Formats: sequence, structure tokens, C-alpha cells
Amino acid sequence: MFSLVSIFVLGVAAAAAIELPLGSIYHAPAVAIAKPLLKTVEVEAPAHYDFSYSVHDDHTGDIKSQTESRKGDQVQGQYTLIDADGYQRIVDYTSDAHNGFNAVVRREPLGHKVIKAAPIAKLVAPIPIAYAQPKLLAAPAKLPLSLYH
Repeated sequence: MFSLVSIFVLGVAAAAAIELPLGSIYHAPAVAIAKPLLKTVEVEAPAHYDFSYSVHDDHTGDIKSQTESRKGDQVQGQYTLIDADGYQRIVDYTSDAHNGFNAVVRREPLGHKVIKAAPIAKLVAPIPIAYAQPKLLAAPAKLPLSLYH
């Protein structure tokens, strides 16, 4: 009996020790005071870069190049490539905020014949393989008729 009473007292004490957030249930939430929003503007430096690349693959005939430079909002560049008909296409381009994008395209003959890569061989489907029925190594043994009844 004493142990039941002590367990009951401990249970009541544990329940009393638990804090419930009853204050937020019965009271209206506090209104936060609005702080003025400050927008920070980061000043960016104007873009400036120079790059170029080129590819010259005699096996596939892929020959091309490009160069470009940018200073602020002004872009200037050139790219070249070999067309399938043996002419070299050269494109000079500029771009700025006032004039937009402008390109001048010219084509010049190469003076030599373009070597085209040989076509890739077509894959042939494998020939189906016919399998023979396996042969039995020994004839099945004949059982006496008395075993069947």
C-alpha cells in the first residue's frame, strides 16, 4: 500500500513539474515593431575578360577557332570554321548597349580540298546460333509392370 501511495505522489510531482506554455494560449501574440528596411546596393566592377580557343583535328576535319574580349558593356570577337563545301566562314562581331549585336560574315575559299573523314562502318547484327537437342547418354531403364500397380 505504501508503494502505491509513493508512486502516486511521484506521478503527481512529475506532472506538476512539467511546464505547459499556457501563456501563449490565453494571450494575444505581441505585435513586433517594424524596423525600417534598408536596401544595400553593391557596386560591381565592370566586366573585363579576354579568351580564345581553337580546334584543329585533321582526322575528323573539325577546324574552328574563336577569340573574344569584353571591356564593360562592349564585346568584340571573331570566330572561324570550315564549312562542308570547303569554304572558311569568318564572323566578326561586336555588341554594346547602344548598337546591340552586329555581325559581319564572310566566306573565303581554302585553296585546297577538304578531307572528309571516312564514314563509320555499320554494325552487322550477330548471326543467330542454332543449338542441337542434347542427346541422352543412356536409355531409360524399363521397370517391371508390377511396380506400376
